Parts: sequence; structure tokens; C-alpha cells
Amino acid sequence: MGRVATKIKRRVEPGADDARPALLLDWYDRHRRRLPWRPPAGERADPYRVWLSEIMLQQTGVKTVGPYFEKFLARWPDVAALGRASLDDVLRMWAGLGYYSRARNLHACAVAVLRDHGGVFPETEEGLRKLPGIGPYTAAAIGAIAFDIRTMPVDGNIERVVSRLCAVEEPLPQAKPLIQELASTLLGPSRAGDEKSRAGDSAQALMDLGSSICTPKKPACALCPLNDDCAARLRGDQETFPRKAPKKAGTLRRGAAFVVTRGDELLVRTRADKGLLGGMTEVPGSDWLAGQDDKAALKQAPALTGVVRWHRKAGVVTHVFTHFPLELVVYTAKVAARTRAPQDMRWVPIATLAEEALPNVMRKAIAHGLGE
Repeated sequence: MGRVATKIKRRVEPGADDARPALLLDWYDRHRRRLPWRPPAGERADPYRVWLSEIMLQQTGVKTVGPYFEKFLARWPDVAALGRASLDDVLRMWAGLGYYSRARNLHACAVAVLRDHGGVFPETEEGLRKLPGIGPYTAAAIGAIAFDIRTMPVDGNIERVVSRLCAVEEPLPQAKPLIQELASTLLGPSRAGDEKSRAGDSAQALMDLGSSICTPKKPACALCPLNDDCAARLRGDQETFPRKAPKKAGTLRRGAAFVVTRGDELLVRTRADKGLLGGMTEVPGSDWLAGQDDKAALKQAPALTGVVRWHRKAGVVTHVFTHFPLELVVYTAKVAARTRAPQDMRWVPIATLAEEALPNVMRKAIAHGLGE
């Protein structure tokens, strides 16, 4: 088994006589996915669409992102339009997509491109990486796909394809530098007569391959254009790649959410700009702590005229964040028609909640609180 892995690794070293980039591009030309942000074959990609899609696709699947991408594009057709928008509007449009720091970085980046670059994205990886929210991967993705820079962005799909192709035994995340090096050898050759390459097509080919064929479970190896010398396939253990270090489970946190209604209105507030769910709308609540108990949580309830007792709803609302799971107890109360909102809180019509920048955990809490 070790000989196979060694042989494959040797074959993908830079400068090796390797037909795989061409095989990959031939497959891509026949089977490329149709995606809202991807132009027809032969047309240059729009940097704005590439950037917008890449930010949205971080930690989120293509099916979920599609409608959000179309919605953003209809509202803000270019980066200059997005740069002139308010952060509140961007957060409202983003609501439900999760990982809300992406929305804040998206807006900050659009503002920077409009202010510092005249509404035009820099055409170098170095220039792109100086923009808010754009790290090495996103800069490489925009550079390769929009500007044909000869670089290879490595996302989760590409990590999986390359780790199987080369039987990379080192676990993630330690294996990332090696996988990056190996993936770069799969870049398509430069076009005859110029210095440009099909770098963007090579990257998107690997992404499509990982999405449609080299899937996490039950990969369709028989359909893969690179199956003849895939080390993991020859070993028969392709589903065990990429190797991953065991994840540490986050400690369960608990808290309370207070769902207060005034007729057809709901009491809400805006979270601090920085931190988890920064700038999003929420119902008042307690701190989220590992040792939180009901008595301590109730002491953090909003002070409202006429509320002498909170009604605790049966059950709890559960939600899983990246680093910890959460359980929320939901308390409800109804107040008189002219009750004023406490400081830094406001009343909003329940009928217009869809327009608020409510994260999914708050939508769950509100639905639980308003349910019979």
C-alpha cells in the first residue's frame, strides 16, 4: 500500500510528466455545473459575482446559497451598489444564512473597494488579501477564476479530491500545506502563445469533481477522470480520506430568551456590533453560560411595567454554533398597549419579522414563544 502512495506522490510533484490537468479540464468542459455566479464557457467571470459567491459559500452549501446570491444580485448588482448600502440592510438580506461575521466583512469589503479602488477589485492576490474579509483562499479563488492568475484555491472539495488522489496520511488541518502544494500541480497548462492559463477552470473542475463524484460518502469512482491512478481508490479506502484529527466537542451553554408581545408587536433589540451574531436582531435574553440556571437567567429579564410573572414555555430551543451547542429556555409575557420599550429595545410588528436581521436561533426562539 505504501508503494502506491509513494508512486502517486512522486507523479504529482512539480515538473512531472502528468496528463491529469488535461484530463481534468476535458472532463470539466463536458460536465461543468451551471451555477448562478458562473458565466458560460469561454466568457470571463465577473469578479463581483465570484467574490460574493465565495463569501456566501464559506461554511454553506450551494443549494442554500443560490437563492441568497440571486437576492443580493437583484438588490445590489455590483460592488459599488453594495458599498453604498447600509450594514443594517445587508444584515437583513443575509438573515438565515448564518455565520454573520461574513455579512459584516462583505459590507466592509464592498465599502473598501468603492472607497479605495473606485469600485474595481484589485487584480492581484496581494491586493485582494488587503481587503476586509478576504483571506488566502478567497484571494486565490477570485484571482484564479476572475483574473486567470495561475494559482490554486483549495476548498473542502479540493482537499478531499487531492487527499484521496495522493493518499495523504497526515490529518487535517496539519495536512493543508501539503495538500495545497499537491493541488497546485493540477493546474492546467498555459495556453499556447500567451502566459495565461485555465487556472480558474482547473480550480472549478476540482470543486465540481468533489461535489458531484468524489463525494464524502460513496464516491462514484468509476466516473472519475482521475481514477486510474488514484492512490486511495487503488487501496480501497477512499472514504477514509481526508484524515481528520478528532474534533473537540464544545461545552453546552444555556440561557433564556424573553418573548414579549404588545398586541401585534414584539419586543426586540440589536446585538453589539462585535462578537457572536454581531449587529443582528434578537429578543431580549440572558447570558449564554455553561453553568446558567433559571433563577440567574430570570434576573436578566427586561424590566417592563405590568410584568409580575413570566410564563415558561415547555421544552427548550436548541441550536448548534461552530464552537458550542446552546439550549434556550423561553419565557413569555404580554403587556398593555402603551407599554414603553426599555432602553435600547424597540417594538416591531410581528407581521414584518421577515424583514428583520434575525439569526436562525432567534427565529426558533420566537416561533417557540409565539406558538400555542
